[in-house]
Amino acid sequence: MASVDLTLEWSSEQEVKEITPEFVSKLEELLRLAGELEGVEAGEVALTFVDDEAIHELNKQYRDIDKPTDVLSFAMSEFGEDEIEIHYEQDEEDAAEDDAEAESFIEPLGDIIISVPRAIAQAEDYGHSVERELGFLFVHGFLHLIGYDHETEEEEKVMFGKQEEILQKAGLIR
Repeated sequence: MASVDLTLEWSSEQEVKEITPEFVSKLEELLRLAGELEGVEAGEVALTFVDDEAIHELNKQYRDIDKPTDVLSFAMSEFGEDEIEIHYEQDEEDAAEDDAEAESFIEPLGDIIISVPRAIAQAEDYGHSVERELGFLFVHGFLHLIGYDHETEEEEKVMFGKQEEILQKAGLIR
């Protein structure tokens, strides 16, 4: 199996007692396991923990849905119809500099935003730990970043099966 070099950059816009150094290590493990399962060998995921008000605003702004949600994902590799790829010519010296920079550059996979209050409420509703719910939402967001969706029953079955497999491997059981 190829080595996985996925990086997690996280931040929190509020004080969250569940986000301990041990839990951050668990998130990094989830990222590595998901990357191995899906053949994603490298990249960076930016994770932000927010409150319901912040995720509500983002959901309204980017999805035109006027209510809070539990997780949002914004993939960096998506090209919409209105977006264009830019190509330019460069000389050999510039190309050599770009190659050196590219070796140290970590490709961003995208951003995951999780509402902590919503995760806490859902953990209570489902009868499992907050850590398990946050881990579930993180893996769910990651799978969205790499192209999975759950618009149909079959897509949902595949995506949720993968999520459960990753969570089980990491020891985050119900």
